Amino acid sequence: MTIKKSEADPRVIRTRRLLQDAFASLIQEKDFELITVRDIAERATVNRATFYAHFVDKFEILEVRLMESFMTIMNPRINGHEVLNEETIKSIFLGICEFHKSLNTICKRRSTSLVPVFEIQIKEKIQTILLSFIDKDKMLSNSNAQFLINTASIMLSWGMYGAAYTWNKEGCLISAESFVKQSLPLVMKGAKELLG
Repeated sequence: MTIKKSEADPRVIRTRRLLQDAFASLIQEKDFELITVRDIAERATVNRATFYAHFVDKFEILEVRLMESFMTIMNPRINGHEVLNEETIKSIFLGICEFHKSLNTICKRRSTSLVPVFEIQIKEKIQTILLSFIDKDKMLSNSNAQFLINTASIMLSWGMYGAAYTWNKEGCLISAESFVKQSLPLVMKGAKELLG
């Protein structure tokens, strides 16, 4: 009988961290497309079988790294907010801008092929965050309300993500705070359905 190691096991946590740190250093040195599982395993001083015991492939380790980074930025911004209002949306939008700006550091040699790898997961996470502030009774009141709220949250999450992506791609010509302040009236018009 094989005993599966718990993800809470300190050895598992340590090995995953070693692999993630190895990946983090490699992504600073070369394009994602050129990084292999062998490179990551060698940098982490483990064998490839150990890598595959923790991650399916290099795309998964990238996704985990980016999602951790995103939530490290987002958690302090949403803590303390209890309802979805303009202030909450502003905090989320600023967090998205900060995340996009941090990608310049996380992936110094980032190529455009990386964007589709994680973009949908981040947009879905933004949508989940938005929906977490919605009154569940309102969501369940009827199927039409549920449809409208779900659609509005998708549009809002994708819109904020796209705006922040473009702001960063164009070189962050103004501060994130100024960008969000200028963009927020447009965002809030789209958020009306979520705010009720």
